[in-house]
Amino acid sequence: QVQLVESGGGLVQPGGSLRLSCAASGRIIAIYVMGWYRQAPGKQRELVATVTSGGSTNYADSVKGRFTISRDDTKNTVYLQMNSLKPEDTAVYYCNAEGKAWSKEQIPGNFNSWGQGTQVTVSS
Repeated sequence: QVQLVESGGGLVQPGGSLRLSCAASGRIIAIYVMGWYRQAPGKQRELVATVTSGGSTNYADSVKGRFTISRDDTKNTVYLQMNSLKPEDTAVYYCNAEGKAWSKEQIPGNFNSWGQGTQVTVSS
């Protein structure tokens, strides 16, 4: 229905920066919320940041002041700029999008899609 493809993960030293991207594709009518979540080994998936279609943002306390989420609705893409990275930021980062899309039967319906995940490793 709606596919999300992430890019931009990798290995970075503590204090470094990375920028994640996530592009949504499919028969999209509107995307209400786009966000980033992460899951470290042995831990539950947790929210990192979200941004609404109106531009409102929400951040986990652990990333406030270091990470910035933004979106480009002309490209159905959400970004996560990560600065001052710490070893505890190491995790698989997942993109999420909620909105409305056309079904194969040409009927509008809600969707909630996840990307495949991209690894971010912060280590010296």
